[in-house]
Amino acid sequence: MGEKVSEGRQKLTAAETKGLNTAKELEAHLAWLDTFTPAALGVLAIASGIYTYLGVSSLLEDTGAMSFFAAVAYSIAVSVGIFVFWSYMLRLLPAMRSAAGFIGLTVSTLVGSLAIIAMSSWLNAAALAGSAAVEQHLGNTVQVYQEALEQSHDIALSGQALGREVQRARETFEALADQERTGELSGTAGEGAVFRVLTQKTDELRNLEDQISAQQPLIETAFSEGNSILGRMRELTVQPGPVDQRSVEFSEESVRLAGVISSLNQYSVAPLVSRAAADLPASVVLPELDGRDETVRDAQSSTIASVLNALDRRSRTLKQAADDVLAMEPPQETAYNPISSADAVIRYAENFVPSWAGAIAIDLLPAVLVFVLAIAQAAIRSGRDGLSIEDTLTLAELKAAINAMKDVEVSMVAADGELQRRVVEGAAESAENPDPAA
Repeated sequence: MGEKVSEGRQKLTAAETKGLNTAKELEAHLAWLDTFTPAALGVLAIASGIYTYLGVSSLLEDTGAMSFFAAVAYSIAVSVGIFVFWSYMLRLLPAMRSAAGFIGLTVSTLVGSLAIIAMSSWLNAAALAGSAAVEQHLGNTVQVYQEALEQSHDIALSGQALGREVQRARETFEALADQERTGELSGTAGEGAVFRVLTQKTDELRNLEDQISAQQPLIETAFSEGNSILGRMRELTVQPGPVDQRSVEFSEESVRLAGVISSLNQYSVAPLVSRAAADLPASVVLPELDGRDETVRDAQSSTIASVLNALDRRSRTLKQAADDVLAMEPPQETAYNPISSADAVIRYAENFVPSWAGAIAIDLLPAVLVFVLAIAQAAIRSGRDGLSIEDTLTLAELKAAINAMKDVEVSMVAADGELQRRVVEGAAESAENPDPAA
């Protein structure tokens, strides 16, 4: 037998010998690694369950005992599911020899990984970066409110700029009224019909100018208050403490700021100027011509017609300026929507890539171990394929086989001795008690 084994070993090539040695070395490594792999897998599953519990707790509004037990139950289920799933994959996938079996279990691994991400990883990410994500949401909301406030302020200031156009129109008609008083306009000095038309429009424009000027302090006060509220909202964004409590106060401040922005939109005088400009030529009350003769009355009538034409041109210019302000895009209606930490992590996922990577890695790290083990098992099978049992038999296995054979031989000898003893005893008993019938 020893000669046959020696002959079989002598036929091994250098490549076969190397492959067999590699297979034996890998088997020894895997045997050692298998001693702590289940424990390591359990630690990963428990860690994922803890972070899952924190993520679930952030989603539950109730803080009573039922919510606590619900979060604990879910986290335990996640830990058990992760441990069982990866234990299956670690044992079964590396043992697959057929391509169909390997592909099927690989697909199962991918599906299971997606399920783990859906039930655990996003909650882990919420636990790791939930507060930071909510703060990111608060910061973005502050930016939106600031843009809306500045845009409303710009529109209001553009409306205030119309006051200069109104002032120019008023000064023009005041100058014409002064000319009419000295007789330089219609040729007749005094405060007759032409003068009354001019002063009438001058008073209307002065009233409009006063209304525009009255809005300036209101705009400045509202803008200052809005900036003060924005400052408080920025403080709440970075202030230490639970983000949930800060979100409540942030929501209250956002309501105040929305009211300020709405007031600023109402303070714009552009609609008022546009309506006044349209009414400027239409609201002229023509006085009775008071010239002393027909020639003077004709001059007054001609001058009034010229004033009306100038008034119409000035009205169109003023209305166009007001319409340009009205055409400015108003700020979008802004409202702060509270958001949970889990939703915030998903919405701002691109800003928390490291947290997402850590949350997914703690759940899917065993997948790397599965494929490492599959590669190692494939290398072991490659090193042993094509070799007979005599070639792959180790010294320890040979000793175990010899000891087993010796045990079998001892058992057989003992059995034969027992059988012979029983035969002898039976024969002796037959001799002592012969059968009478015989």
